[in-house]
Amino acid sequence: MCHGTRFAVEGLSEVFHYETAAIGVKIMSDRNKEILLQGNAAIAAGNYEAFVSICTEDTEWTFIGDQVLKGKEAVRQWMLQTYIEPPKVTVAHLIAEGDFLVATGEVTVKDKDGKETRTSYCDIWRFRGEKLVELRAFVVQATG
Repeated sequence: MCHGTRFAVEGLSEVFHYETAAIGVKIMSDRNKEILLQGNAAIAAGNYEAFVSICTEDTEWTFIGDQVLKGKEAVRQWMLQTYIEPPKVTVAHLIAEGDFLVATGEVTVKDKDGKETRTSYCDIWRFRGEKLVELRAFVVQATG
């Protein structure tokens, strides 16, 4: 009888540890969403430095088929050159699991002549702690 009871307790313990780990991942995933949304709000307000501050020193941004930015300073310079005016960012979906966060939506930017360009994106972010360490961005011209 004791062996059966011990087995049931061990089984319960394993379920408890699994559920506890799953709750920890959800909390982390929700926090990562919050961090990115706060960063996007900073960009929309023209506070690019606030966004750069949530990146690691060794952050690496890969724009698939275009360019790779290595380090905070490269990201800072890219933002200053690309976002002549604060962009309009629309987030359609945020999907998080563990250290990864996928964001989809649209971004509208103005060039130096005031011409707007609208793109659709799928960004795959990787976090280290509460900082953005890596971006793989798939960006295409928006239609319609």
